[in-house]
Amino acid sequence: MHRRSLRPLDGLLLLDKPAGLSSNAALQRVRKHYRAEKAGHTGSLDPLATGLLPICFGEATKVAGLLLGARKAYETEARLGVVTDTDDADGQTLRERPVPLLDAHAVERVLKRYIGRIAQRPPIYSALKQGGEPLYAKARRGETVEVAEREVEVHALELLSINGHSLRLRITCGSGTYVRSLVRDIGEDLGCGAHVLSLRRLWAEPFRSPAMLKLDEIEAIDASSQPGLAALDSLLLPVESALTDWPRLELSDAEVIKLGHGQSLSGRAAAHGVMAAFAPSGRAVGLVEGREGIVHPQRLFRWACAS
Repeated sequence: MHRRSLRPLDGLLLLDKPAGLSSNAALQRVRKHYRAEKAGHTGSLDPLATGLLPICFGEATKVAGLLLGARKAYETEARLGVVTDTDDADGQTLRERPVPLLDAHAVERVLKRYIGRIAQRPPIYSALKQGGEPLYAKARRGETVEVAEREVEVHALELLSINGHSLRLRITCGSGTYVRSLVRDIGEDLGCGAHVLSLRRLWAEPFRSPAMLKLDEIEAIDASSQPGLAALDSLLLPVESALTDWPRLELSDAEVIKLGHGQSLSGRAAAHGVMAAFAPSGRAVGLVEGREGIVHPQRLFRWACAS
């Protein structure tokens, strides 16, 4: 994209990421169609995975971190009896083992061990950084990669079906949870190993029933709506849509101006913690933090600072 062809744009797009693309590659293709100056995504999906990938444009990137830490839900198919170096079907087979005869009760007994706060070792082929470098880069060079366990939270883990040597699972989990690691460890507990055959992100808070758009739909709209971009822009959600789960603080016009000038607001004894602040018009001003009756600006949107 030539810099001159880019434009300022604010909002969110709920992309249904296709299989075979990295999250960054999907982001760049969407950004190209929108001619957006600034864009980011909220939480990488593996190339093998499909499903919800919120794309943030412009000022929406300021709340991307909130979405990264949100609860998410997935459906996955786990292939039993085969362990791979990436813990999914894109990797090389490390070993194969016989799959024992399993019924739903036996599987569900194992699944219960993985609900709640658990210690999990992330895959060595992951974007986590060690010494400033992604682990996958070290692994691809053949280096020995040691990954420490960390605590994650699995809110729900449901067995949907058993079909031969595969399980279908629905998972609701917190930030930082790797479904590949979960499947790998469940496979070990079942005595045969396992890897992820397919993975789909169903939702991520606050988008619990997302109306997702496919990449080919975006491409088709762009191709048919030249030279205007109104049809594409109509697909965007406002920045406010990312803030619906946060405590809401209503401001007066005078308070918006004060915050926009970097000043704190006193006399707000009921205001505690991080909140989404809104102008009388209903437009989000940004994130603020209440401490000891004083509201401090934390991360404000461009239009608040221009007040």
